[in-house]
Amino acid sequence: MTDRAPSSVTFTLTEPAETPWLGVFFGYIAMVPFVIGVLAFWLAAEPWRGAALAITLLWGCAILTFLSGVRRGVSFRTPGGVTAGQIVTMLWLFCLGFAAIVLTAVALPLAAAVLLLLGYISLEVFDPMAARKLEAPLYFARLRPAQMAIPVVCLIGTIVLLIGR
Repeated sequence: MTDRAPSSVTFTLTEPAETPWLGVFFGYIAMVPFVIGVLAFWLAAEPWRGAALAITLLWGCAILTFLSGVRRGVSFRTPGGVTAGQIVTMLWLFCLGFAAIVLTAVALPLAAAVLLLLGYISLEVFDPMAARKLEAPLYFARLRPAQMAIPVVCLIGTIVLLIGR
């Protein structure tokens, strides 16, 4: 037995179009803090209101940058190799998430929320397209539009509340 990895490998992958239950569970459980956060931001008094806003925005940043990593990870197993679209999407999501972290840290929550909104709308639109091109799991075509609608609605609500302040 050798400790060296093979120089190449070929494998066959069968992937169902149905969303696996762990995908549903982890996909939607990650959206719960958006709902709780926007409700707390809407209903709470200061200082809790400001804390709810900051925590919700930072959660959105964390999830967006995580999903950029998901896109990069999937690209390693794409039939035919990594595509330019996968790299551009990964960089787009990561840069939006990181910029939103910075904007949240320097107390520019409206700008951070707008960047996050762009990122989550991107996922809602581009992940189903990527699934159809075999650049993302097939189940992203059905999961992402409904899943990403949650942060999109919550971020729109957050933006409306910030503008109305």
